[in-house]
Amino acid sequence: MKRSIYTKFIFIYIVAAILSFLFVAVGTSRMIMNHMTTKKADTLYKEAVLLSTDYAEDYYRSRTASSLETVYSHLDVIATYLNAEIWMIDLDGKVILESDKKLIAPEKNTHILQDFDPTSFGASYYMIGNFYDQFSEETLSVISPINYNYRVRGYLVIHSDLTILRAEAEEYLNIMYLTLAVLLLLALVVLLVVGQIIYSPLRKITRAATEYAAGNLNYHIDLDTEDEFGRLANSMNYMAKELNDMEQYEQKFVANISHDFRSPLTSIKGYVEAMMDGTIPVEFQEKYFNIVLFETDRLKKLTEELLTLSSFGSKRGMLDITTFDINAVIKNTAVSFEGQCRKRKISIELLFESKQQMVKADMSKIQQVLYNLLDNALKFSADNSSIEVETTIKHEKVFVSVKDHGPGIAKENQKKIWERFYKIDASRGKDKRGTGLGLAIVKEIIQAHGEHINVISTEGVGTEFTFSLPKV
Repeated sequence: MKRSIYTKFIFIYIVAAILSFLFVAVGTSRMIMNHMTTKKADTLYKEAVLLSTDYAEDYYRSRTASSLETVYSHLDVIATYLNAEIWMIDLDGKVILESDKKLIAPEKNTHILQDFDPTSFGASYYMIGNFYDQFSEETLSVISPINYNYRVRGYLVIHSDLTILRAEAEEYLNIMYLTLAVLLLLALVVLLVVGQIIYSPLRKITRAATEYAAGNLNYHIDLDTEDEFGRLANSMNYMAKELNDMEQYEQKFVANISHDFRSPLTSIKGYVEAMMDGTIPVEFQEKYFNIVLFETDRLKKLTEELLTLSSFGSKRGMLDITTFDINAVIKNTAVSFEGQCRKRKISIELLFESKQQMVKADMSKIQQVLYNLLDNALKFSADNSSIEVETTIKHEKVFVSVKDHGPGIAKENQKKIWERFYKIDASRGKDKRGTGLGLAIVKEIIQAHGEHINVISTEGVGTEFTFSLPKV
């Protein structure tokens, strides 16, 4: 049986409430009783000392019946006031006077305590018990010596029934029980409210996690709060959307890879089979061998670019950072396109703000960026046109731009050009060599350097790519 956190909270609360009541019933009640007993004993002891000094001592001074009667009358009044019994006991344990009984002449009094020993009180001045089997109920007995002529002549003992004291303690405990019950009830209400406030969004987030684990990435957490749960829900909704987009992207990615590999492989297989079975005569085979070689180069380029992207996905930080002249790299890269430019009568114009501009980056990777951007610009440039490559300096950054005067990119397609295998439809019919990975590689390289690349394009005017590098 699965238990929710909410159920566990309630269970813990019930256990805590039971333990609290047990502690109050056992521990606190005992502490209250001990405190009240000690306090009562202190009060009675002070009274016993005063009585033994002010009244009981008078009897031992004269030892007459009249003096005893006088002491008895005083002690009887005080005993009534204290709701206790007051005894006077001789050294041999004989009870001379009892406030709750009729006064008897000492020589006629036969009330003697067996084995009476004041030292049994120990270091304390009171004891709790039946006082030498004189009471049936537990009694608090406080003793004070009666001194006369610097000698102990007897003892004055005050007895208080603990039943009365316990009744007083029970009254205090009942108040504590009631207060504790109200507090626990209020705590329960707070727990239920807070539990709902916490558990309700937590349950929604748990449900969402279950849905995501089951593959339902379209599930949305309906939680509109500004607290940590709300932020967590928004993060999970965003994560699910990104994962869903990634899943769709991966499906599209695999489909594109399959398409880009299947097309040249189908061509190669078809032409090779045709040459082997004699469908293509020997005198025409050289033409189709060139086609097979072209398709093979296309597969090789596609494989290399996939490996490049894969390396950036797992080893983004592994760059060979050096200081070099970006203008010199641009010149060397532009030279590699000289043959294509001459054939199509396209000029590459280099516009540098300074003759030499040093930057800090991975030179080979930046050269690849420039190659891909120039290759892309040539692919979309018309014959007898120009391409401008410019470097400018702004805020300790070197900005490199590659601008063509081709057909431009529609606004709705400008964000898609960075996606892997994305190809603008116009380029498919015009150039079969493209893999759709060039700009994706460019973006990965620039982002690996911690820099940015942007595109500005107007249909019918041209396209300009601009990326930044740290200036030395």
